Amino acid sequence: MKRREFITLLGGAAAAWPLAARAQQPAMPVIGYLDPTSPDTFAERLRAFRQGLKETGHVEGENVAIEYRWAEGHFDRLPELAADLVRRRVTVIAALASAAFAATAATTTIPIVFMVPEDPVARGLVASLARPGGNLTGINFLTGELAAKRLELLRELVPAATRAAILVNPANAFATEAQLSDVQSAARAMGLQIKILRASTSREIDAAFAPFVSERPDALFVAGDAFFTSRRVQLANLAARHMIPTGGLMSYGASILDVWRQVGVYVGRVLRGAKPADMPVVQPTKFELIVNAQTARTLGIDVPPSLLSRADEVIE
Repeated sequence: MKRREFITLLGGAAAAWPLAARAQQPAMPVIGYLDPTSPDTFAERLRAFRQGLKETGHVEGENVAIEYRWAEGHFDRLPELAADLVRRRVTVIAALASAAFAATAATTTIPIVFMVPEDPVARGLVASLARPGGNLTGINFLTGELAAKRLELLRELVPAATRAAILVNPANAFATEAQLSDVQSAARAMGLQIKILRASTSREIDAAFAPFVSERPDALFVAGDAFFTSRRVQLANLAARHMIPTGGLMSYGASILDVWRQVGVYVGRVLRGAKPADMPVVQPTKFELIVNAQTARTLGIDVPPSLLSRADEVIE
């Protein structure tokens, strides 16, 4: 081979090196984000999720991509949305609330980081909190376990209450039965009469409130459920229309933003190579009591100083 031909060939090969190097770079990992609600519902929570990712060195659009799937309150869509993420071969799935069960049914190999309000061991998601096993781990934010405490706080807010309505979602049978058991025991101890209302659609929520025109309870307790969270504006409007103290007046539970941040942290750890089977399920240590003083004034309720002094946030 002549020297000129050799140089020409070498130059051509050198020019091709950057293209080949780019082609061999590993693809950006993709997170599948599966949520039963809608993207305009929880902007702050999404920011907290991304903050958790950032704490593990992952920034959306820079070194990780996120495929979002929203059920928009249509929980029957979750199985297909989960299956779509599996078909796209995402690296890890972040499954929020009831989406965890759809994700679990869709794959036994892709790592899943869940966030659920009820005991994940009792629900069959993991073998134990300390060693989950399988392809799942996540955060249990204890909504179900706090049901009795929330009822006690509602009674403290409205001490004259003798009758309370309990709104539950029959479509979420396991969580409903667990919360009802705790609430009924707490109500008996307080001497509080309760009436159970069931709703799993928007129309059923309207129907549940209809009898309040002639028989209004002293307070309304809304069970922790992703469906009710997605319908919180409807519930708040109905409660205000009927002048009933309810969840829009006061809330108590784990710091939700911290829970979402922790989901992001766990997803980031999986991206770094951690195995869900070896990652203990996280339970929150930070709880918040929030009182809406403005709503209380609208309802003509004087919030006891004992509650105000213990509140982490008072909305004026």
